[in-house]
Amino acid sequence: MNKHLQPIFSRRSVRDYQARPVDETTIQDLLDAGMAAPSACGKDPWEFIVLRDPQKLRDIAEALPNGGFLADAGAGLVVCGDLRRAHANELSYLLQDCSAAIENILLASSILGLGACWLGVHPRTERVDFLKRYFSLPESIVPVATLALGWPKKNPEPRTRSKADFVHYEEW
Repeated sequence: MNKHLQPIFSRRSVRDYQARPVDETTIQDLLDAGMAAPSACGKDPWEFIVLRDPQKLRDIAEALPNGGFLADAGAGLVVCGDLRRAHANELSYLLQDCSAAIENILLASSILGLGACWLGVHPRTERVDFLKRYFSLPESIVPVATLALGWPKKNPEPRTRSKADFVHYEEW
């Protein structure tokens, strides 16, 4: 692994957190990193709900399969997109833009010493509908994912999942 790419290889999904809150400055740094992501035609359709209330973290954890660890996270983010601001009002562009913001947040979390894990919401209708109801989201807002954030109990080793078989040069 190229040592200059260490921040990328160090980003791992972390699901086990210390009982320690994530301070507001760090949350703001993560949001700034997310909003530095590329966006189709610079439309920036992303919207973020910051979660710090332990009860809300527990409620959402219960509603997301495989997301129980969110209840123990120091904070969370619900990443949404506004279809009215997406390029050409297209869901596909909204999802790409929000995914770029999510990856920036995950990388920034790792660089800052936090652990983070991406919990998929869209396209699972029951998950989307739950978050729309729970937060009384406007019709144009699409919940894309929830991120668990916290100080990790353990730091996994850097790694890559690179596979030469997945790469094609000039043809299939």
